[in-house]
Amino acid sequence: MATLEQIQARMKKLQAQAEALLAKRAQAAVDQIRELMIKHGLTTEDIEARAKARREAKAAGRRLVNGVSKAAKSAKGKMPAKYRDPKTGATWSGHARPPAWIKDVKDRSRFLINGAASAAHEVASATRPAAKARKAAAKKASAVKAVAKKTVKKTVVKAAAVKKTAAKKVGATKVTAKKAVAKKASAAKPRAASSAGVKKAGRPKAAAKKSPGRKAASQAAASTAAV
Repeated sequence: MATLEQIQARMKKLQAQAEALLAKRAQAAVDQIRELMIKHGLTTEDIEARAKARREAKAAGRRLVNGVSKAAKSAKGKMPAKYRDPKTGATWSGHARPPAWIKDVKDRSRFLINGAASAAHEVASATRPAAKARKAAAKKASAVKAVAKKTVKKTVVKAAAVKKTAAKKVGATKVTAKKAVAKKASAAKPRAASSAGVKKAGRPKAAAKKSPGRKAASQAAASTAAV
């Protein structure tokens, strides 16, 4: 196992090697920079002047950005007052959290400053015609719907009445047809009965016609027997 002294010695040796490598790389970079300076005809003063100008431009940009942000913040913080407390003269822009003197007030229009009040009045005046137009359009649409509903209802009632009338007519036609058939059937029954009676009455006459012949035959038979 290595001792502390041995480890420290190794660390020093490695540190020396690292420094040598860094110096070698730095020398190579310096040589490359020197070659580029010679190639482009630059001196260390030129490089320093350009670096200084770049630093100053960056610092000026930071100052400009900071100034704009501060100006924006200040402008944002100084919004025009919209409401004023008549008792204390305190004002409020209408944004962020409302102060205690107006926080619980439902109608804030009485706290409006003259300019804000006139602007609110103008906005209300501009929105009134549009509201009236919307209300009139809604009323007209409801009237059209009511008329359409009534028309549909009348059409349905009329169709039902026509259907009922047609059903009544069909029923009356059926009853009339049944009555006519029954009447014809009742008229045909007496005719059949009378024809049957005529036939029955004709039969005795035929028998009566035949009876004299039979009487003559019986008389002839009796005379023959006497002889």
